[in-house]
Amino acid sequence: MSAVLQAKERKGLHRGELKKNRENGHIPAVIYGAKVKNTPIFISSADFTKTIKDTGRNAVISLDVDGQKQDVILTDYQEDIIKKDIIHVDFLAVDKSSKITVEVRLALTGEAAGVKDGGVLQQPLHQVSVTTTPDNIPPQIEVDVSNYQVGETVKIEDILYQGDFTINHEAEEVIASILPPKQEDEINAGEQQEEGHPDNEEGRETSRVGDE
Repeated sequence: MSAVLQAKERKGLHRGELKKNRENGHIPAVIYGAKVKNTPIFISSADFTKTIKDTGRNAVISLDVDGQKQDVILTDYQEDIIKKDIIHVDFLAVDKSSKITVEVRLALTGEAAGVKDGGVLQQPLHQVSVTTTPDNIPPQIEVDVSNYQVGETVKIEDILYQGDFTINHEAEEVIASILPPKQEDEINAGEQQEEGHPDNEEGRETSRVGDE
């Protein structure tokens, strides 16, 4: 059974009224989808945060808009850069019997044997595209790296059959690898020579609701 989140339709509010609603703990949001009209709504910030914490980032939510329920999933949100408050949310209307494509977080588990031997774990891929019905979207896909040695890589083909969903990536795409200590030292040395450039942050995942 889907978690229920109360909402109210948002009609023709001026900027001052939007600001007042935000100050009162209400987040402006929108419902969209192929078979529904775009509907601007308000939801409770506290209720939204609790729902995502309890159900997970990819769960199906029953959104009750003034008494009319619609199954949705969270697709995106905007956050205040300074206060870190959520200021807008996007919901995709879904049919539980129809397949959709979404992004799912990859979580590495265990300590790689190669890391214990001095190697360095590198993860270029932090999330994957999967296609499935809404009820079968995994909260995250866990990848156990405990048995991987220095010089070895974890690929998509190693996680293809984890559940009732299809991973939309090439089998040979690398998820993580264990770099030899010498190679990591050379990378660091190269970075230090390039003054004025920040450390390489490619592949670092943006923080999202429910990930913590």
